[in-house]
Amino acid sequence: MKVTRLGGSRVRVSQLGFGAAGIGNLYRALDDETAYRAVEAAWEAGIRYYDTAPHYGLGLSERRLGAALAGRPRDEFTVSTKVGRVLVPSPETAHLRDDAGGFDVPADHVRRWDFSGDGVRRSMESSLGRLGLDRIDVVLLHDPDDHWRQAVDEAYPVLHELRDQGVVGAIGAGMNQWQMLERFVVETDIDTVMLAGRYTLLDQSAGERLLPRCRERGVSVLAAGVFNSGVLATAEPGRMYDYRPVPDAVYARAVRIAKMCRAHGVALPQAAMAFVARHPAVASVVVGMKTIEQVTNNAELAATRVPDGLWDDLVAEGLIHP
Repeated sequence: MKVTRLGGSRVRVSQLGFGAAGIGNLYRALDDETAYRAVEAAWEAGIRYYDTAPHYGLGLSERRLGAALAGRPRDEFTVSTKVGRVLVPSPETAHLRDDAGGFDVPADHVRRWDFSGDGVRRSMESSLGRLGLDRIDVVLLHDPDDHWRQAVDEAYPVLHELRDQGVVGAIGAGMNQWQMLERFVVETDIDTVMLAGRYTLLDQSAGERLLPRCRERGVSVLAAGVFNSGVLATAEPGRMYDYRPVPDAVYARAVRIAKMCRAHGVALPQAAMAFVARHPAVASVVVGMKTIEQVTNNAELAATRVPDGLWDDLVAEGLIHP
């Protein structure tokens, strides 16, 4: 599988990335064996980039990912995790479930927003422990939407310093919006951004400004949320869009895109991944996967070429931007 270097760093990512929120029990519980087999299947498929975060299952995703990668040659895979949410023990809520966070795990910790320098260092130290690794390849500021000032004034300088020291290979930010990511690209010296859901078959809002800025500044894009949380994940459009019921107008557009895909012998999720991957700013398409079947299907679809005629027809019908 093709690998690409992130920005000016030495860190390389595979063109398809394993999004590990699912093995942190996103929405529903998963047993350890299923999670392990999913990561094993990803390795067998040639996937060498794995993305996780403390937020995912209150650390469960990091623990499971680390256990599944244990024993693999360390220089042959890349792991990214995130900072900005510090996990604090909460024994008084341990009998509850993490419903507010969206993960089916005991609420034995609570998340505290913390983009301070000390918070970044503590978060990274805890992540290293859960992952069982000696280093983290990529560290991303996680959802600093309401914390710009602290993230750029306190968290970013620490990441910059750790990168200079060689403790971290590459640094960046990950968000569900493109406007603040553009500020990071322009105003800081980051290697990468993780853009979730804002450059897809259904939402190309980041294509006009953010992606060109990334090209100008040599910042690589890790494209996540390419299925817009479900509507583009299956051959027939699903009913969820950005974690909510899909609006009628968006669903109708997805149906038109799916029909055109079928006319070209292409599956809708295949087109969703290929559309994003063809942009020159995108280094990796990160897809959430938690079972062998999901990994195998996504890897096969990602490796199958999409005819150029599909893009021409989608543009002609006004369904995607030129």
